[in-house]
Amino acid sequence: MVLLEKNMVAYKLQPENWVDQYADYLFNYAVARVSDAEIAKDLVQETFYAGLNSAKNYKGDAAERTWLIAILKRKVIDYYRKINSKKGKAEVRVNYSAASDAEGDWLEEQVADPFSKDGDSSIENEELGLAIQECISKLPKKQSLVFKMKTIQGMSTEDICNELGINPSNLWVMIHRARTALMGCLNQNWF
Repeated sequence: MVLLEKNMVAYKLQPENWVDQYADYLFNYAVARVSDAEIAKDLVQETFYAGLNSAKNYKGDAAERTWLIAILKRKVIDYYRKINSKKGKAEVRVNYSAASDAEGDWLEEQVADPFSKDGDSSIENEELGLAIQECISKLPKKQSLVFKMKTIQGMSTEDICNELGINPSNLWVMIHRARTALMGCLNQNWF
């Protein structure tokens, strides 16, 4: 048990209970963002390890679970930065449901159905994914980052705004501009 004191008030971290208390919650959080159970497990393990290494910095300003989620969010962001930095190997993963009423899914509708029985869909999806990555790389840096965080990583508006220090209106303007630019790029280079 790690005990920290601040103004005579004791704050406690209980890393010996993290797996029992938080592993399932953290795993569900991670798998919803990376869509791969093995990667999600790795991210949770990295989160626990980072939590242990930075326990001395825990001030007790947030609940233990909230603190661990903040660490996990960073791990997810680092994961996407790592895979997106590998030119030509990054894959666009977009979870889209026709039943969804989410705003602005029009670009994502263009991706071939990965579950289709049509053999060409797999090739088409891979080629379109590469075309989208190429077009994303041509966006202004901040637009590209916001688009990836919202559309590819599925981060919440609040999390993105907090991360980048912008307001929701700015976020949606950047998303709209990014999607418009991407459609122009794709229409010119793909469709």
